[in-house]
Amino acid sequence: MLAWIKANGAAFWWISIASLVALGGAAILVPLLVVRLPADYFAKPHRPDAKWMRWPLLRIPFLVVKNVLGYTFIVAGIIMLVIPGQGILTILIGSSLADYPGKFRLHRWLLTRKGVLETLNWLRKRAGKGPLVV
Repeated sequence: MLAWIKANGAAFWWISIASLVALGGAAILVPLLVVRLPADYFAKPHRPDAKWMRWPLLRIPFLVVKNVLGYTFIVAGIIMLVIPGQGILTILIGSSLADYPGKFRLHRWLLTRKGVLETLNWLRKRAGKGPLVV
């Protein structure tokens, strides 16, 4: 490991910085997004579409950027599983950004895990919002 770091010092520092940015971004953005979700968001069988997403001039560039960013985070997270970094957290951020079949079902399944739902509802309670309904 030390030999790789010495041989690839610049890559190591860029990956370390990306890891810290991902950790900081997750610590700030996740609670904000959880609080902004409607309480019944996961109670519906399918993810509701945003009204502004119906316009192709906004939708297509947004989806391209979001998916490129999501898959970039997934690849960076896989790399961070081997080298120092927040690999699992980065993969989770990337998988929530990227679009793929079954994503909404996967998120609903993860939400039904006892500790996850309790933690998210605790965040919502602190912000004065009602609990998420599954």
